[in-house]
Amino acid sequence: MKRAGTPPAGAPDVPANASHRLLFLIGAANLLLAMCWWALWLIDARWQPLGMPQPAIPAGWLHAVVMLYQVLASFVFGFLLTTFPRWMHLRPVDRRHQVPVAAGLLGGQLLTLAGSAVDAAGGMPLLELGALLSVAGWSLGTVVLVRLVYLDGGRNWHAVSCAFALGFGLLGLMLYTAFLYRTDARLVFSAIKIGSIAVLLPICFTVCHRMIPHCLGAALPADRAAGPTWVLAAFWALSVVHVWMELKHAYAWLWWIDLPFAILALWLLRRWWPRRRPMPPLVRMLLIGYAWLPLALALYAWQSLWYATRGAFVLGRGPAHALFIGFFSSLLVVLLARVTQGPATRPLTLAPMAAYAFVVVQALAAMRVIAELIPDAQAWHAVAAVGWALAFLPWIVRSGRIYLSPRIKRIP
Repeated sequence: MKRAGTPPAGAPDVPANASHRLLFLIGAANLLLAMCWWALWLIDARWQPLGMPQPAIPAGWLHAVVMLYQVLASFVFGFLLTTFPRWMHLRPVDRRHQVPVAAGLLGGQLLTLAGSAVDAAGGMPLLELGALLSVAGWSLGTVVLVRLVYLDGGRNWHAVSCAFALGFGLLGLMLYTAFLYRTDARLVFSAIKIGSIAVLLPICFTVCHRMIPHCLGAALPADRAAGPTWVLAAFWALSVVHVWMELKHAYAWLWWIDLPFAILALWLLRRWWPRRRPMPPLVRMLLIGYAWLPLALALYAWQSLWYATRGAFVLGRGPAHALFIGFFSSLLVVLLARVTQGPATRPLTLAPMAAYAFVVVQALAAMRVIAELIPDAQAWHAVAAVGWALAFLPWIVRSGRIYLSPRIKRIP
């Protein structure tokens, strides 16, 4: 008997036949489209060479929503729809459930970017329809994954953690959709804060909590050190309190949460760091990418202390971009390298373009934080956005060719 999700004999090996391929391909397209639009908008805002119209909602808010709920969501669902059945030893997700998720996220972003390219009057209907499609795709993906958690009886805490975060994501996406109809800035502000700290941060941390000990155990058995399960609960508690305090604008008191938050993340990094050298490249990349998490949390704490004593946000959006570009983007590079060239498809080697993308992301994350402290920050923001697109372009083109090519079967 064939397992669910196995293509019939003689079926063409299209992207939807592999759990992650379709959504990773959609994510790659969404990523390049979103970053090209954002880079062009920042260039035009600084130097006005194109005369691009102001979207129906502020472009900065739209950029945050697109990245959180459409671009990175494609990779999140592609990864989780693949790994949930493996984590819980269940049947693979049928491709019938993958295609609607991919269609919702791709169609939602295309309509959102189309709405951002025209004036406010013509763009709002496109933004509204794009939001509704994104809600539909996110809802379908969440239902499929929550059903797997239910079938497993909630025994896998990593899956429970990710499913809980996806529920927060659906809430944030619905708040953004409500904002488009009510134009209450508090709704989109809440959607952005929830999407970053209560959705992507817990998902990325949960993946690291499971993946880092696993990779260490496979590559360096003597250095394997699992993350205690209680850390997941502590991490969730700190994340929820952080979001609640940001929604209350209690910035002067955030350091009470973010300082122990940073110490906890740093303690895990110290626990996981191998005692011997050399490390395999993917393991080194994974740990370096994770190191941005305690750094970003320390920057949040510093910013809060500075605001409490001086009344100014000296780092601006620097801590957030240390989290987004440093931690989230680094983990994205590692996950794509790991899944795209995993042992079930291609030899697990580090492609030069993946290494190039990772190194450039590290430099851009540092640039984006430092840009808040130097003159003409807007120009440096534009440079960072262009660099971010160029960092991923060659690697995503190569990965896209892999997703569209026949899979290399594992030799028994």
